[in-house]
Amino acid sequence: MLGTPISKRRWRNFRANKRALWSLIIFSVLFTLSLFAEFIANDKPIFVSYRGDVHIPIFRFYPETRFGGDFKTEAAYKEIEVECLILSGGLIECLEQPDYIVEAIKVGKFEDLDFYRGWIVWPLIPYSFDTSVDTPGAAPLPPSKSNILGTDDVKRDVLARVIYGFRISIMFTLLVTIASSLLGVFAGAVQGYFGGKTDLFFQRFIEIWGAVPSLYVIIILFAILGRSFWLLVLLTVLFGWMGLVGVVRAEFLRARNLEYVTAAKALGVSNFIIMFRHMLPNAMVATLTLMPFIVTGTIATLASLDFLGFGLPASAPSLGELTLQAKQNLQAPWLGFTAFFTFAIMLALLVFIFEGVRDAFDPRKTFK
Repeated sequence: MLGTPISKRRWRNFRANKRALWSLIIFSVLFTLSLFAEFIANDKPIFVSYRGDVHIPIFRFYPETRFGGDFKTEAAYKEIEVECLILSGGLIECLEQPDYIVEAIKVGKFEDLDFYRGWIVWPLIPYSFDTSVDTPGAAPLPPSKSNILGTDDVKRDVLARVIYGFRISIMFTLLVTIASSLLGVFAGAVQGYFGGKTDLFFQRFIEIWGAVPSLYVIIILFAILGRSFWLLVLLTVLFGWMGLVGVVRAEFLRARNLEYVTAAKALGVSNFIIMFRHMLPNAMVATLTLMPFIVTGTIATLASLDFLGFGLPASAPSLGELTLQAKQNLQAPWLGFTAFFTFAIMLALLVFIFEGVRDAFDPRKTFK
């Protein structure tokens, strides 16, 4: 499929659109990095070596007793006592004079210490999206060396929340866009291909379903079932699949009586193959024209719901919630600038990418 002349021509046309190509590269890098957010921004070490054994605290729970401490609760890796126990291999003196032993380890004075030396690998940003920054001062704190984009009104690192929020926004957008597009294309294809009573029934159903106040339904269901990511995805798809129905229906109504469709029917080709192998590719240009609007609309929907307090759970990192904090803390302009540039860059890249995809599928456009 990817090696066909048509696919090669589409890929060649997409590569010729430099703006779309570079947008795809930049977006792919940013999204890939966000997929590994736990390795970039976390309040737990990536790797811990203790007495020859390597542990991965970002994925597993380790009590302090695992490193020679006294408590069975999760190890507080940033505390000097825990750091000393790990670096010294559980030297009991760490509980009494950890500063001295850690300094001795760092400067290489090992001869007077009986231990098996360990090590700790921290992420680039030592804060997760829900970590409270232990820095004196009233929140929100301005940008600093330890917090590049400052903190929010509860002293959480803004950069860490942007990284996690970017991942959630893109994952939410991809899931909703793919699911709603599949439903919309299928419904529009069935309407346009069969026409008659089928088309009439679907049109009346869409008119009724489209008049349902989706925001009220989401608020009511969230009040009953509680807020969750997957419930929000489901509800957004249920109310967002109608975006592509009209344009796909129009394309299929136009093409249903063309000669190649009539010939395929005469040869006994099944309706499904005619619809989705022969007719749908001709409707892809008109369909992809609306894709940027669906993608940006989905991101705007999530941000709006989070801004109003009816989106993702309160504990989840959210770009919409960051926008709300910017509104409530006008004395902290870094929150507003961060939210604005994050949305602007994300939406611009996605729009440029889908514009390139649309032009690549257009047989009338050929780039050199």
